Amino acid sequence: MPKRHALISLLVLVISSSLATYAQSLTQADRDKAMQYLESTRQGVIDATKGLSATQWNFKSAPDRWSVAECTEHIAAAEDFIRGMIVEKVMKSPPRPAGEDVAAIDSMVVAQIPDRSHKAQAPDPLKPTNRYGSPDGSLKHFLEARATTEDFLKNTNDLREHAMMGPMGKNLDGYEFILFIAGHSERHTKQIAEVKADPNFPKQ
Repeated sequence: MPKRHALISLLVLVISSSLATYAQSLTQADRDKAMQYLESTRQGVIDATKGLSATQWNFKSAPDRWSVAECTEHIAAAEDFIRGMIVEKVMKSPPRPAGEDVAAIDSMVVAQIPDRSHKAQAPDPLKPTNRYGSPDGSLKHFLEARATTEDFLKNTNDLREHAMMGPMGKNLDGYEFILFIAGHSERHTKQIAEVKADPNFPKQ
């Protein structure tokens, strides 16, 4: 009888532990969705900055607004910064708590991060400083960094198995932070479009 009680107690402990956290598997559909988002937003940056003159790259609609060159540098720097956070922090975190709606959080990231109606201040490490030497240098770095992000997505199978609190007040897993990276570049590509739509934007 004592052995039976011990076995029951062990089963209860295992079940309780499994209910405390929730790790969803990364599906091929998830991976395909994120890859398509990374590729489309990569192309968005290329298209938004194609053929710009030096004057156009550096035009500011106001002293406190970013130029296209500064937006592009920020996109490139953030790609490394966020992916580094995934590798160093998210992927070392435990699974998300049980009961969270993973699909809803995925959708929230894709909807809210690119939304320019909600303004945000860039953290100091991601503010433009001409760290890549030129707009072309920023674009080159971005393309290299995005290729690294895509390789990380292709070759990492446990992205859904680790989560930490994100800036949106929700636990985000590694996969959702990759969606965040793509959404972030989309957000600032929209900012580039706003700069180019300014009536004073140089014609050439």
